[in-house]
Amino acid sequence: MVMEIRIIGDPALREKCRDVGSVDEEVEDLFKRMRDTLAASPGRVGLAAPQVGVLKRIFIYDLGHGPNCIINPEIIETENKTVCEEGCLSIPGISISVPRFQRVKVRCATLSGHKIVLEAEGFPAQVLQHEYDHLEGVLIIDRCDLDVPPSQDTKSCWRPRVFPPRCCSTNTIISRVY
Repeated sequence: MVMEIRIIGDPALREKCRDVGSVDEEVEDLFKRMRDTLAASPGRVGLAAPQVGVLKRIFIYDLGHGPNCIINPEIIETENKTVCEEGCLSIPGISISVPRFQRVKVRCATLSGHKIVLEAEGFPAQVLQHEYDHLEGVLIIDRCDLDVPPSQDTKSCWRPRVFPPRCCSTNTIISRVY
């Protein structure tokens, strides 16, 4: 079942989400509905619960190998800041230059309830940071770096959307159970 994606201006997008207590049937159902919603949005790779009006610390991503569910994420390590072009389902039609780290470690739980640490580099790291921001009530427009020279002849960090965005050429996520 496809859920309605909340658009900029919706108060749910500005709320800090609550931790998920346990993975139960309700969480599993939310994952399935979010998976269907992401699948109905061609070219997109991630979706956070507040984008569908649910204020829980859950997001999903799909880098081409099937959807993954991340629960109660915490970014525990970052490395090498860069600037990336990003778009967002909740801010349709534009992309923005956003500062991101090229490598991150994220402690989280999976849909099966396992606690893991993800190590991501390049575009996957960008995706994890973008979706994590949604759980904190942060949108890409909040991270827009006005000191970065605009591309081509635009005069701001807002640009017409061109996909797929890429931060780096590497494309890896490694998970470890802890």
